[in-house]
Amino acid sequence: MLRQSPTSPLLSLPGAVPAEGADEGVAAHYGDLFREQRALADGRGLVDLSHRGVVAVSGADRLTWLHLLLTQHVSELPPGQATEALVLSANGHIEHALYLVDDGETVWAHVEPGTQEALIGYLESMRFFYRVEVADRTEDFAVVYLPAGSIAEVPPGAVVRETPHGRDVLLPRGELAAFAERHGPAAGVWAYEALRVESHRPRLGFETDHRTIPHELGWLESAVHLQKGCYRGQETVARVNNLGRPPRRLVFLHLDGSEVHLPGHGTPVRLASDGEEGRQLGFITSSARHHELGPIALALVKRNVPVDAPLLAGTTAAAQETVVEP
Repeated sequence: MLRQSPTSPLLSLPGAVPAEGADEGVAAHYGDLFREQRALADGRGLVDLSHRGVVAVSGADRLTWLHLLLTQHVSELPPGQATEALVLSANGHIEHALYLVDDGETVWAHVEPGTQEALIGYLESMRFFYRVEVADRTEDFAVVYLPAGSIAEVPPGAVVRETPHGRDVLLPRGELAAFAERHGPAAGVWAYEALRVESHRPRLGFETDHRTIPHELGWLESAVHLQKGCYRGQETVARVNNLGRPPRRLVFLHLDGSEVHLPGHGTPVRLASDGEEGRQLGFITSSARHHELGPIALALVKRNVPVDAPLLAGTTAAAQETVVEP
């Protein structure tokens, strides 16, 4: 059973509507989805991601040890430099996604809600003689997202991951409510997800299933270093990269705005020319309502689906944009 992170105190803010499913424990929105999105796009406010897992790896060998286990080159990771990395199965399928930063003494990672125990179990099984300590810090630290352009001041004791998309702040959990009061307005995870989908960023458990490989999602660019080896699943990464033929590819979809309901995760994707009874060629992975683009989605489709073909997501017409080249 997945352990749930502590329920956020920001759920007591006016207008807060709790999220469900994978994002349970934080707010889906605070009453105005598009206003929240616009604030984030303008570099204002914050998003409560305190349901995410937080894992810390300390010790003299932490970087060289993680370098052997992860898809990313981290043996010489400078303090303060953010990166992403994956843990793969022996067959190259994605098992974990880590969002990392080293503070000079500890590597901090935030991960999908409830996945930290399985990740720590794997890491502990690979410790051997290395001088490392692995700890679950989820109950001590809350993840907060600050959008690009935010001028919010981060308090002492927090850990910061600076990325082109904004800052991930790992904040002592007891300071979450006061930090939100100083640097709001708070935006819900629906607003955050809409901006994630817009920027084509994959999410573990949404864009992935039991057989997803990094090539299908564009994760080679941000989370995989192709000049390193010796990690579990590396043979698959090298083979598929050399052949250039991942079995599926991620696409971005503009959905028909006249539909009331968004197609949910797992909704079949077909060629529009084949109609609703046509052969399934993929499925919706994430969908959202965007403040400028309207309804949008990400989908995983077979590699040979024509890049310019109109699609159907369930019964909803969809125009595709290429994320991963076929």
